Amino acid sequence: MDELQIEGKVMDEQRQGEALMIETKGLGAGRKLYVESYGCAMNFSDSEIVASILGENGFETTRNLEDADVVFVNTCSIREKAEQTVRKRLKEFNKTKKSKPDMIIGVLGCMAERLKDQLLEEEKLVDLVVGPDAYRDLPDLIQEVDGGRKAVNVILSKEETYADIAPVRLGGNGVTAFVTIMRGCDNMCTFCVVPFTRGRERSRDPETIVNEVKTLAEQGYKEVTLLGQNVDSYLWYGGGLKKDLKQLSEEEQGTAITFALLLEKVALAAPGMRIRFSTSHPKDMVDEVLFTIAKYDNICNYIHLPFQSGSNRILELMNRGHTREWYKERIDRIRSIIPNCGISQDIISGFCTETEEDHQDTLELMEYVKYDFGYMFNYSERPNTMAQRKLEDDVPTEVKKRRLQEIIDLQRDHSHYRTKEQLNTVRRVLVEGTSKRSKEQLYGRTPGNTVVVFDKKEFKAGDFVDVRIDDCTSATLLGTAIGLADSPA
Repeated sequence: MDELQIEGKVMDEQRQGEALMIETKGLGAGRKLYVESYGCAMNFSDSEIVASILGENGFETTRNLEDADVVFVNTCSIREKAEQTVRKRLKEFNKTKKSKPDMIIGVLGCMAERLKDQLLEEEKLVDLVVGPDAYRDLPDLIQEVDGGRKAVNVILSKEETYADIAPVRLGGNGVTAFVTIMRGCDNMCTFCVVPFTRGRERSRDPETIVNEVKTLAEQGYKEVTLLGQNVDSYLWYGGGLKKDLKQLSEEEQGTAITFALLLEKVALAAPGMRIRFSTSHPKDMVDEVLFTIAKYDNICNYIHLPFQSGSNRILELMNRGHTREWYKERIDRIRSIIPNCGISQDIISGFCTETEEDHQDTLELMEYVKYDFGYMFNYSERPNTMAQRKLEDDVPTEVKKRRLQEIIDLQRDHSHYRTKEQLNTVRRVLVEGTSKRSKEQLYGRTPGNTVVVFDKKEFKAGDFVDVRIDDCTSATLLGTAIGLADSPA
């Protein structure tokens, strides 16, 4: 082949590529995307990735369902109630579709893999089902539906982190944002479906994380939350599946970025922003992380540390990887290294074979810690988990409800105890918006994650404001603004 032929061939390929790009970009031309998200912060973050991918293909996002051409619900499978909520919404979407037959309805996220057959074929509620690792495939899948076919991709990946995608911030307040630092989970807690719906754990390149945080700072955001199913096991050593630090070679260990080092990089990269993170796992939380939080003022003194049960027997059945004694030791270290640190919890009431003694162990651990707040639920058996396959959900519903109410009542007392501790002190608050109860008041949060409400005056969302705490409820601090502050803490 002579040079002229080669040049002609290259030009033909370029034209084909340009035509393909134009065709793909035109996929969403004049079409609008509506996304609803349920469940954990990771789902909300994923929706922003989806909006970015489809935005690159011409779709415009809308907050009005009736205007939408493509409607997605990003789902949660952690509890049965969440799945019921999603099904209800899908039925409502289908009512809207009757007056707009070309509307595409899809399910994203954690319910996708588990319920794809029911949603697509049995209940015929959706046109498209996409798992959390397949969002890059959405343009092709939408074209499949445009062609009159149902579309599905729920394949889990060992590498996908969406590190190169700049999320479109959906429906936010312009003040706070999420940044995903890792995906998946390797902790096989027997009650949890996440490893089956989100796949193996893999960490994201720290440079891309830092760059995303810097971009948010340049855009005027004042707070970022680093997200992962288990942020304490974040580990980057050049790529590949996450390994335990001890399993790395000496050379790999020398270049490895742990979660403590990542926190430091982010704190230094955005000194004018508050840095938060979620979620931690007691078995993996090391002192280096606590010392890093204590060292940098812009890393918030708040840790969400789920313990699920205060009983060693139940913790073993849950495969949590720690004991109540280890958990208490971690709490003691937090209190020692980060005085006045806000701490919250997750608790599951009525797990398989839980006795009254096990329940009392949970209440005792709550008394030991006195959490600022928490997330408390009855055990909900999830299909395909080890608990569903190997254990019997044998605690009667009325017993679960009674125990859960006791947990909630005790947490309410502890929350009030923690808010009362802050009376007559001055707290630095990042204003997030207008109070739901009054347009004349603003709300924001302290570094310890407690909500504060105060009169608006001349302040606005995004301001750091020093507030004197005058009164409180079990969930909220009520105060008087003293003045603007020029730093996060």
